[in-house]
Amino acid sequence: MEKKKTSFKIPHTYVLLIGVMLVMAILTWIVPAGQFERIEQAGRTIAVPGSWHAVDANPQGFFEIINSIPRGLTDSAAISFFIFLIGGAFTVINETGTVEALIYKLSQKLKGAEILVIPVFLLVFGIAGATLGFSEETIVFIPMGISLALALGFDSVVGMSIIASGAAIGFSAGFMNPFAVGIAQGIAELPTFSGMGLRIALFLVLWVITSLYIMRYALMVKKDPTKSYVYNKLDPKHDLEKSEFVALEKRHILVGLTFLAGILTIAFGVIEYGWYIQEIGAIFMITGVIAGFVYGYGPSKVADLFVAGAKDMVFAALIVGVARSIVIVMEDGMIIDTIVNFLAGTVEGLPGALAAVAMYAIQIIINFIIPSGSGQAAATMPIMVPLADAVGITRQTAVMAYQLGAGFMDSIMLTSGVLMAQLSIAKIPYNKWVRYLGPLMIIWLLIGVVFLVFAYYTNYGPF
Repeated sequence: MEKKKTSFKIPHTYVLLIGVMLVMAILTWIVPAGQFERIEQAGRTIAVPGSWHAVDANPQGFFEIINSIPRGLTDSAAISFFIFLIGGAFTVINETGTVEALIYKLSQKLKGAEILVIPVFLLVFGIAGATLGFSEETIVFIPMGISLALALGFDSVVGMSIIASGAAIGFSAGFMNPFAVGIAQGIAELPTFSGMGLRIALFLVLWVITSLYIMRYALMVKKDPTKSYVYNKLDPKHDLEKSEFVALEKRHILVGLTFLAGILTIAFGVIEYGWYIQEIGAIFMITGVIAGFVYGYGPSKVADLFVAGAKDMVFAALIVGVARSIVIVMEDGMIIDTIVNFLAGTVEGLPGALAAVAMYAIQIIINFIIPSGSGQAAATMPIMVPLADAVGITRQTAVMAYQLGAGFMDSIMLTSGVLMAQLSIAKIPYNKWVRYLGPLMIIWLLIGVVFLVFAYYTNYGPF
């Protein structure tokens, strides 16, 4: 008798997120509730070391769980509407054929050297992540990265990687990242961006390793498309043929210049005025509208395309809110500070280098429950700094443990709303992404251990 084959299918992304939320809700009935005292410092609310105390438990029941979802959607409204604006604007630009025409032109110029696109894009977005803290901003570029990868004979995984992984290694190394390292160093009373040399070395190592990893996968897919992790979702022949029939015209160039002007305006605003997703979304929205007019579309055509593009982003926009609801359950259940306090206590008594690595592991765990880089700095650095002093680790090493723990895992964890949005836009199933990125993630984490051990033995400072 032939045995019936059974196959395990990874649940839908929403099912996975709701499952994690339920686990966190159960923990609110088990983990003692507690809080740190908090004070205002340099305009930011931070925890007071040693002030953790028990509070009345607030376990999350059925109503609290279901209510956390609309609350999560409300809390993440800025990012969700940003995604809608991105989808609408890019659909207008994409409909003109400009992206296809320019990418096809570029692919012709790179005949025989297509693989060089990978390290170049990783470097560009890596520097953006290391200096401007690129994270949500990468969502704008995901569709273009995928279009470019397909035109060059790769797949959508490569297209997302050259954008998202580039920003990730830059954000993690963070040699001039004001939103992570800058805040953490301020709390640790270190000179802003001090210790940059080692962080630049870290960035270069991550860039080389990540480039080689993605290039190896890209060449494998180019040689045999069936090896792609998203082969069943991909029709490379269609995409390539479609690009070949789009001739570059003057109005394509005008649309391209409009888009470039929009990107430069965004870059200027981020650097000079500290623009965030609201302002970036506004500029990208008007860029898409103007691009449509420049190409020759009327107002109604532009509006139709914009609405159609925004509609395609519903899955991505909603998933950000569902991811946020997990954190809301833990916050309302009063267990986040308890977990932070417990994990910090495990470092005490550990010998030197091992204590530094333990701090790193703790920051990785905390990153799951506090996915915001700046939020994690405010919650953990006030506790980790005196702890570092007590166990003989320099404060700069403690900051590095934070930045690596807060950076790497954002590229793979379910509670990262940005990752969920990126995958939704790229149409890459979460389990496929984990299979692809898993080995690289292990390499990144091990590189982090090596640099932390080096930092400990060299008294990475100034103090």
